[in-house]
Amino acid sequence: MDEREVLKRYFGYDAFRPGQGEVVRALLEGRDALCVMPTGAGKSLCYQVPALLLSGVTLVVSPLISLMKDQVAALNQAGVRAAYLNSSLTPRQFALALENARQGLYRVIYVAPERLETPAFRDLCREIAVPLVAVDEAHCVSQWGQDFRPSYLRIRDFVESLPARPALGAFTATATPEVRDDIRDLLGLQDPFCVATGFDRPNLRFAVENVPQREKTNALLRLLREQKGRSGIVYCLARRTVEEVCEALRARGIAATRYHAGLSDAERRQNQDDFLYDRAEVMVATNAFGMGIDKSNVAFVIHYNMPKNLESYYQEAGRAGRDGSNAVCTLLYSGQDVRLNAFLIEKEEENPLLTEEQARAVREGMREGLRRMARYCTTGDCLRGYILRYFGEKAGERCGNCSNCDEENQRTVDASEDARAAIRCVQELGERYGRTLVQEVLRGSGAARVQALGLQHCASFGALRGRALPAVRALLDALLDKEALVSSGGEYPVLRLGPRAQEILDGAPVRLRGRDEAQQEDAPHRRRDAQRAPGGEAVDEALLAELKALRNRLAAEAHVPAYVVFSDATLRDMCAKRPATPEEFLEVSGVGEYKLRRYGKEFLRVLRR
Repeated sequence: MDEREVLKRYFGYDAFRPGQGEVVRALLEGRDALCVMPTGAGKSLCYQVPALLLSGVTLVVSPLISLMKDQVAALNQAGVRAAYLNSSLTPRQFALALENARQGLYRVIYVAPERLETPAFRDLCREIAVPLVAVDEAHCVSQWGQDFRPSYLRIRDFVESLPARPALGAFTATATPEVRDDIRDLLGLQDPFCVATGFDRPNLRFAVENVPQREKTNALLRLLREQKGRSGIVYCLARRTVEEVCEALRARGIAATRYHAGLSDAERRQNQDDFLYDRAEVMVATNAFGMGIDKSNVAFVIHYNMPKNLESYYQEAGRAGRDGSNAVCTLLYSGQDVRLNAFLIEKEEENPLLTEEQARAVREGMREGLRRMARYCTTGDCLRGYILRYFGEKAGERCGNCSNCDEENQRTVDASEDARAAIRCVQELGERYGRTLVQEVLRGSGAARVQALGLQHCASFGALRGRALPAVRALLDALLDKEALVSSGGEYPVLRLGPRAQEILDGAPVRLRGRDEAQQEDAPHRRRDAQRAPGGEAVDEALLAELKALRNRLAAEAHVPAYVVFSDATLRDMCAKRPATPEEFLEVSGVGEYKLRRYGKEFLRVLRR
């Protein structure tokens, strides 16, 4: 059996996604690998497929109990014997799992990084063959990253202590070039095969709504009505906001639960299970929830508050549509979000393992990340293009699948004169002031600081008088994106002329795109577009509902989340292909031989009827 046969037999897929096959082959050849793929791109298959072809037990190091439970349940449902070793096991369960491993009952073992150092586990690894160690969420090893975990620094010592060094694979969805260098060095990767697939997730629709803080709850309720009956996540910045939003949703009859670091471990586990098993449709959470959550049928992610950087936003938004189904990612933005994030950045404790200079660089990186996040929320350009360019990829002018690219919401404005006025203002002020003061001068503000500095006498004072403050902010954001202006950085950044300032002053046109606020509400058909098969065919809703009911019953009997039996995308493919025989059932995306034997008869009965 080769890797393609394993992919089809156990996981039900005919072909690898971009990047997967190359990583699988490198690991099978015994070569180290560094794999950067966006959330939902299929990183887990890159080490699960080799695990079924290599002799011995593949170890997967993971920082999250929830991820281990999900992936072990999914592997067992696919006919692969797997187990996990973490703090959720009793000493008796831990000892039994080790004995089963000695007996050769497992092909894959998920292990928490802290468990690598226990004597009993080290003894086991000296007795069994370990051909491959996969490090999931590998960015946790980097001291520059927001998810840094000191226990990851000891993975390299563990690997080097094994009788024979295995192939070592590092997998992450979040890695700047600096973090990738850390992963290579700190894990001790040897001449790794490196792959970074594109960051684009075409099935995700991105939207930003500029909503005053006091009106966010009503905006959220409107969005949830559009997604009624579907599973989704609402991210909030603070624990108190989570409590308030969850209570407001429950008071209106919405099946919501909550998750944040202030809850007890028992309640967090219970609430997470309620969401994973579809007992709660909506999870309201801080960013403490989500890393490693493998729930495939999340149809929407709503950010009630703006996150502190685009890395966090894209990782959190990417938890929607993991099975390839169309999903919606909406961010409710207000200026208060920027101020709160800036406050939290300045109050955040420094990593004690960094030098003073490194700590200063990390904090400045956080400030710049916040500025780029705020510009995403106010830009009139394509949202998908903004994200892709941020991660270093090329992008077209329009994607056709974000709120800024909607035809009925789109208008183009000639902002050339306003742009030149803003550049001349920065120039006249000697490139010494921040954007707030530049905005006040341009709008002719009577603010005390403007008067105290005598700036009311400069030629640029009132050059954009009568323009709304959000419009002036958006103009400066656009000039920053176009590199006509640059920000100095630091705790008190100032605006300076950028490399493209002169060409605009010399007459290069500046056209800005913006949404027509009168048509801010999205048409329902764009949001309801999720009910389509992978190939784009419309789905028989009645048949889909019957298949979901059968799936829910079988999942309850097996004590696993419904999506572990079959994902929503697989059910929609069944609706499109209408298989009538076992051979045809195997042609459905996501159906392998084991699931055919286990579930085929009952699903085929419904499909034939």
